[in-house]
Parts: sequence; structure tokens; C-alpha cells
Amino acid sequence: MGIEAYVDGRFVPKEEASVSVYDHGFLYGDGVFEGIRAYHGRIFKLREHVDRLFESAHTLRITIPMTREAMTEAIVETVRRSGLKDAYIRPVVSRGRGDLGIDPRRCPRPSVVIIVDTIQLYPEAAYQNGLKLVTTSTRMRPLDVLNPRIKTCNYLSNIMARLEVNLAGADEGLMLTTHGYVAECTADNIFVVRHGRVLTPPAHLGILQGITRQTVLDLCQTLGVHAAEHILTLHDVYAADECFLTGTVAELGPVVEVDGRTIGSGKPGPITHRILKAFRDLAAREGTPVYAASGVPAGE
Repeated sequence: MGIEAYVDGRFVPKEEASVSVYDHGFLYGDGVFEGIRAYHGRIFKLREHVDRLFESAHTLRITIPMTREAMTEAIVETVRRSGLKDAYIRPVVSRGRGDLGIDPRRCPRPSVVIIVDTIQLYPEAAYQNGLKLVTTSTRMRPLDVLNPRIKTCNYLSNIMARLEVNLAGADEGLMLTTHGYVAECTADNIFVVRHGRVLTPPAHLGILQGITRQTVLDLCQTLGVHAAEHILTLHDVYAADECFLTGTVAELGPVVEVDGRTIGSGKPGPITHRILKAFRDLAAREGTPVYAASGVPAGE
């Protein structure tokens, strides 16, 4: 079965999927998106991702031309048509086709695209050996410019930071706020472990409130591990016993070096491993079933 994409109510082969060159998502990054994972034929945290998609669109005053229930069904059907059991899912809602000006009123109807494919951010060896980070000079955009909680299609600041990471030969880049506090990485949230406590930057600093991030905070409570939001500086990261990143694609990526400083023992730590195992166990057993509804048992 060939992979198909959902484009404004139609399913088309991914090679033929396209949007207008006049679409304001293409022209100006005027849109929102989500990154979602499917494991073993189940879509993980689908409701939470759909809710965040609609919340981001609402803030941008983009009226998604379908209900949350219809969006959920479209995502499930797109995965089903792909035949993939383990997949990465990218729903995108743009302002839609307009003219060459920026006025949103020139875009009469938003466009909805759902892409399903495979993806791998880090090789499996990274989870055994750990990742190396550098702090980027590109800062997180401040709340009074564009709230990072809105998952928009405009990722230029993250891309500029990623360019620095590539030049440094590192695995990821740590981005600071304009006041010098630890915010997040170019594609992940960040956690540190200090004296048995799991800490992550607070939402009010201006970060994307990752769904994997929240899942980790919930798992820590289940595991009896103290976890909390806390303002962090680079010193807190350098002096951490452990450090890890979270994201839909990355899951939990252990960090062993930041800006040339060894983190802890220089190897992924025991608390990181414990949470990663709990996360993967959870993702393997929970989620919205894709294939059972069509009579094909998930996992076959």
C-alpha cells in the first residue's frame, strides 16, 4: 500500500500531494501544525495533540474547517491508509490560499493537510551513549513577540539555531531566553536531574509546552520521582547529575555533554533510563487504535 496524504478532504499519493504557491502557509509561515507518533498501530496522545492544534489555530484566528472529531477521524484514516504501525503524523493547518499580500482577509478558507510517514531524529546509539549539546546564540523569541506555546509553521528561529548546531558538529542546540535563562532546545524540551529531583523550565518563561514533556512529569509522579518546573541557568545544566531532552520524535534523549562540559558521569543516568523505559512501556500499550476499527487487529 502506497502512502497517501490528506489534502483538503482528499486522499492523494504523497508524491502528488501539494498546496497552492499562493497559500499563506507557504508564503509566510501563517499556519499551525502538530507532530504525533503512532506505536504498534495506536496513535499516542491523539486527543492532546488535536486539542493543542485547535488552540494554536484559535489564537491565530484561523478557523479550522472541520470539528475536532472530524480532524481526529481524518488523522486515523490517513494512518490507516498508510499501512504503517509505527509512524510520524504531521497535521498542518494553514491560513489557506490568498494573494501576495499578508492580509489574512484575502484567505477565504484555511487548508488542512495530514502527512504520515516514518521519521527518526536520533539513532538508537544516541540513547545508549548520549547526546552532545551546544548553547546557541539564537535566543527564544520572547512572549511579547510571538508566544512559543503556539505551535506555528514559522520555525525560523529554531532553524537559525539548528544551523549553529550543525556548524558546531553537535547533536542539538540549547536555546536561552533573552534574559539568559534556559528555555528549550531547537526541537525538544529539556530536563535536568539534580540530587534526585527532575527539573524543567517553567511554561511562563515562554516555551512550547510539549506533550511528551507533560507525559514525563506525569510519569515521574507515578514512579515516585520528584519532578517540578524550575527556572534554570546554564550553571544548573552544567552541574546537573543527569540531563535529557523530550519530544514527540526524540521521546527521551539522554544528554552527556553541554558546551564541552561533561554532564554527571558522562553516560546516560539511571533516572533518565528509568523514565525512558516507563515512557516506552506507556506508548506501547496506550493510544487511539488505528486498525481495529477496520477489522484489522493492531500490530498485525
